[in-house]
Amino acid sequence: MNERDVLRQSPLFRGMTDEEISFELRLYQAHRRAYAKGDSLLRVGDPVKRFAIVLSGGVQVMSDDIDGHHMIMATVQPGQTFAESLCFRMADESPVYAEAIMNTEVYWLSADALREGPAARFLSMLTAKTLSMNERIRVLSKLTLRDKLMTLFMLYMRQQGPVFDLPFDRESLAAYLGVNRSALSREMSRMREEGLIDYRKNHIEVRRKP
Repeated sequence: MNERDVLRQSPLFRGMTDEEISFELRLYQAHRRAYAKGDSLLRVGDPVKRFAIVLSGGVQVMSDDIDGHHMIMATVQPGQTFAESLCFRMADESPVYAEAIMNTEVYWLSADALREGPAARFLSMLTAKTLSMNERIRVLSKLTLRDKLMTLFMLYMRQQGPVFDLPFDRESLAAYLGVNRSALSREMSRMREEGLIDYRKNHIEVRRKP
């Protein structure tokens, strides 16, 4: 399969002629790059200025939990994209990282063209909702209440540092996590007694990781 046929597998280029694809690649300021197996394409904390479409090989997008365990968020194959939501939102720090799982080639694309025109605000809203849902899935996937809490706190720490205000009261936080309010209060009290956190209402200070 040639490069143009691979690109046509993506909704960005589906149904386009070769000439139209060439125009779109210029619009997205595309540049091509090759990676060896194990190479990093994106690191946690990197500013996300571009997104990528895989031309050959494959990429895994991963995240580490609070214990350092690797979680595979996505396996990206030829014709598929990654980092587009983060790029559109111009994320200052990536919460995930990406590695080549074999020799891989990608096009790195700019989202600048997507931020113009009447659809830009709708796309921005849609992207924000997608990222928010992904974050909640990360939190709810944890098996224990403590891990759910620490994963949630780590998300806010990345944005605001170790001291922050949650946009929840205790009842709504319990509903967000899908747990009993009394169980939530008990676990937070234990975490404070162990010196992991301190809090007053929704004002949280993370003092150390478990």
